[in-house]
Amino acid sequence: MAGKEVNDILNEGIYGKKELRPDEKRQYLGVYRERILLVLTKKQVMEKGTRPEVEAEMKKHKDAALVLNGKMSYQALKGYQQTARKYGIEYTNVSSLEHVTEVGLVLAKPYAVHKEEIEVEDRQIEAPSAEKKPWWKRIFA
Repeated sequence: MAGKEVNDILNEGIYGKKELRPDEKRQYLGVYRERILLVLTKKQVMEKGTRPEVEAEMKKHKDAALVLNGKMSYQALKGYQQTARKYGIEYTNVSSLEHVTEVGLVLAKPYAVHKEEIEVEDRQIEAPSAEKKPWWKRIFA
């Protein structure tokens, strides 16, 4: 029994403390999936303006925390930081990720909420209404 304790202590010293579900935490910027209210991808965060879904969740959950991917540009994150300040929500930029993730923003509680749908749907981009006529048909039509 004593040998096991020594090995555990040595392994902890070499590899660090054991974590529960480390892959899940890496994917969601250091947050467990069960605590998440809302997730945005990097692409969604880079869109112009802030998403209304994020602001609505911030209004409802004043005790939530916002975790931002620190490897993204300040311009992309600025709007979400201002919105968090507006509602008194703490935010953190996480930039020391060991693995690459597509997650750009996580809104989470300090305890488990077990929400099923956490991903926000992409905005629909409107297709051009009609094909453009050649320039000569527009002039001589």
